[in-house]
Amino acid sequence: MKGDKLTPKEVLALCREKDVKAVDLRFMDFPGLWQHFTIPVSKLTEDVFEDGLGFDGSSIRGWQAINESDMLVVPQPDTAFIDPFTTLPTIAMICNIQDPITREDYSRDPRNVARKAVNYLKSTGIADTAYLGPEAEFFIFDDVRFEQNAHEGYYHIDSMEGQWNRGKDMRAAGEGNNLGYKLRFKEGYFPVPPADQLMDIRNEMMQTMIDCGLDVEAQHHEVATAGQSEIDLRFQPLVKMADCLLLYKYIIKNVARRHNKTVTFMPKPLFGDNGSGMHCHVSLWKEGEPLFAGGGYAGMSDMGLHAIGGLLKHAPAILAFSNPTTNSYKRLVPGYEAPVNLAYSQRNRSAACRIPMYSPSPKAKRVEFRCPDPSCNPYLAFSAILMAVIDGIQNKIHPGEPLDKDIYDLPPEELAAVPKTPGSLDEALEALRKDHEFLLRGDVFTPDVIDTWIWYKHLHEADAVRLRPHPYEFCLYFDI
Repeated sequence: MKGDKLTPKEVLALCREKDVKAVDLRFMDFPGLWQHFTIPVSKLTEDVFEDGLGFDGSSIRGWQAINESDMLVVPQPDTAFIDPFTTLPTIAMICNIQDPITREDYSRDPRNVARKAVNYLKSTGIADTAYLGPEAEFFIFDDVRFEQNAHEGYYHIDSMEGQWNRGKDMRAAGEGNNLGYKLRFKEGYFPVPPADQLMDIRNEMMQTMIDCGLDVEAQHHEVATAGQSEIDLRFQPLVKMADCLLLYKYIIKNVARRHNKTVTFMPKPLFGDNGSGMHCHVSLWKEGEPLFAGGGYAGMSDMGLHAIGGLLKHAPAILAFSNPTTNSYKRLVPGYEAPVNLAYSQRNRSAACRIPMYSPSPKAKRVEFRCPDPSCNPYLAFSAILMAVIDGIQNKIHPGEPLDKDIYDLPPEELAAVPKTPGSLDEALEALRKDHEFLLRGDVFTPDVIDTWIWYKHLHEADAVRLRPHPYEFCLYFDI
């Protein structure tokens, strides 16, 4: 972000330089959405960076009860950036959450969990830096409508790129001529304009990110029809990467809105085409040196292989955080290209862990955990991934033999022997309930955080979806 290493004095100087009028204070709720409130710039003093500002935390999803609702936001100057979307000149900062009486960091503040995970890594002596590089995919749609109530339930999405619009009479709809160039299902990967109709908008997203201090590596169309896209950020230390990912989503959604379009990070909004994943590249470093490079399989060190062992062992529990929605498991379906196989490979993209081989440099050696999707709370997902990596290293968990074969050619009995990811959010939550001791080390995830997560996800998502008729059930059963 632009505010890298800024001090409170420098933030105040930046406000004067940019003629800032408002200060936006942001934090993450428990499930994973940015929240904010705004103060006049005159109310931002050096004391605020130390003392914080009070707010009511009782209405924040998954946070504490109304009888203990007073909380503090403490702005972090190194996260400051000038908001590119507000009419009034505004500087935004991410905040930590504290109890106003004890001044302790709040255990359910997701950013606090991530900070503790990094501190725990350092305390083990294994490494001093955990780098994360997520590849978040998303869809850019032109129209979306959905409803669910007692007597109806439906969704409708549309895109000017969608294959289903090849035969649409655009003139009758008042939308000009239909010029063709609709992307066929599963053929959206890398076509040039005019087939790729979103080049300019993705460029605008990319440049806005750069203007806000994000380190962008590339932007491109993704595999699915109907506007699936990806913009890649260069890897960063864990907490900073989670901060960056929130700004990434904010920019993408608001640039789309400028163009009267809408963006979703839902893992599986389209039936019959690719879903949106968020492959996470992970590496550990110490004193400026990479630790995953070595002479083992695919150029990995023993530490790197043990890290994979930890990820594979704890993957079902990790997915409760990294794939935290009922919709996540519409993407993670066996028999397709989804990374449902709890195995590792240097080439096989259907394996949960892949070792990229693009570069022989030791600095490029990393593990790509392919299961996560962009619906997750990045602070919690990245922390769970890191804690599994640490456990694998500490306990020298061997990942077994690599899965370098084409899984579609495997005999059924051999394929059945490969462990699979959970098939539903309920299964992932049950895996977390049974396997979370590794997350509690160093007080990174507290029992309260684990229990509240399981309770919230069951009550507000898994059970809520289970109770409602599905539209396709009418296609199947109405005439019974």
